[in-house]
Amino acid sequence: MISVVIADDHEVVRQGFALIINAQKDMQVMGTAADGNEAYRVTGKLKPDVLLLDISMPPGENGLVTCEKIARDFPDTRIIMLTMFEEIDYLFYTLRGGASGYILKNASTDVLLAGIRKVAAGGVYIEPSMAADLTEKLHDGAIGEKDPYQVLSNRELEVFSLLAQGYTNKEIAGKIFISVKTVEAHRSKIYSKLGITTRAELVHIALKHHLLDL
Repeated sequence: MISVVIADDHEVVRQGFALIINAQKDMQVMGTAADGNEAYRVTGKLKPDVLLLDISMPPGENGLVTCEKIARDFPDTRIIMLTMFEEIDYLFYTLRGGASGYILKNASTDVLLAGIRKVAAGGVYIEPSMAADLTEKLHDGAIGEKDPYQVLSNRELEVFSLLAQGYTNKEIAGKIFISVKTVEAHRSKIYSKLGITTRAELVHIALKHHLLDL
């Protein structure tokens, strides 16, 4: 029996996926979570075979950050990212961060179930419509050195997104439970790594790479 945890900020999504999964003879939903922090706690407690993890779960910790933490601390749980974003950058980043699968929320039931079974068996499952694009991007080197997904750490990426949304250093510190000085250090590294000097440039990059959605 494949045990599954579903993490998504929308209750209707959690309930819908649970109905589909629990209708299968070889799968069972053990628990659900509404944000990244809860996903981490539930995964640590239940140790599911597979975690379905939404990328965007405002206002809490986003799935990109949560993915790496869970992959690091609970390696026996295989992670499938759920998203509405058909973005190669997201796909590349989540696979690098420890995910074993990437499935669009509008995918068919057959795709979802096939992905869960393959990942639970130790494989990697990529949304079929995106697999060829990923191969092409990697071959062509289209993911550039200034791509925030490539040059920033997970924590820097989280701070980057909040800066782009207009939060102050103090507000960011309060939201992600770090000191203002640490936020300032992250901000300095972000600007240096991306080769930018103004918030306007930061926002431009965030819009280009859909980081305002996280």
